[in-house]
Amino acid sequence: QVQLVESGGGLVQPGGSLRLSCAASGSIRSINAMNWYRQAPGKQRELVGSTTSAGATNYADSVQGRFFISRDNAKNTLFLQMNSLKPEDTAVYYCNFVIWSFTSPWRDYWGQGTQVTVSS
Repeated sequence: QVQLVESGGGLVQPGGSLRLSCAASGSIRSINAMNWYRQAPGKQRELVGSTTSAGATNYADSVQGRFFISRDNAKNTLFLQMNSLKPEDTAVYYCNFVIWSFTSPWRDYWGQGTQVTVSS
């Protein structure tokens, strides 16, 4: 059974940095797309950024130039480096992988979410 475990969230002052990680475990054949989403109180979930198996990355306009996505394929792990954080970045962040497991065809899996709070 595939599971995604997130870590790295916390409280940080404006202008600070955090690095989130998301590690997948279980009966994994391969991983295609790897994405980060976030959801702030009272708002809908939005796509923060994504990376493909080919290495291409895309980011929301609101985080462009501040957030950077990378992946460690050997460890089935996705990272989100968050720099120059702003109060409006406060949200629960979720990782989302498209995975082909040994028991299921390609499908989405989600991390449990990690809280990021940017406040002075």
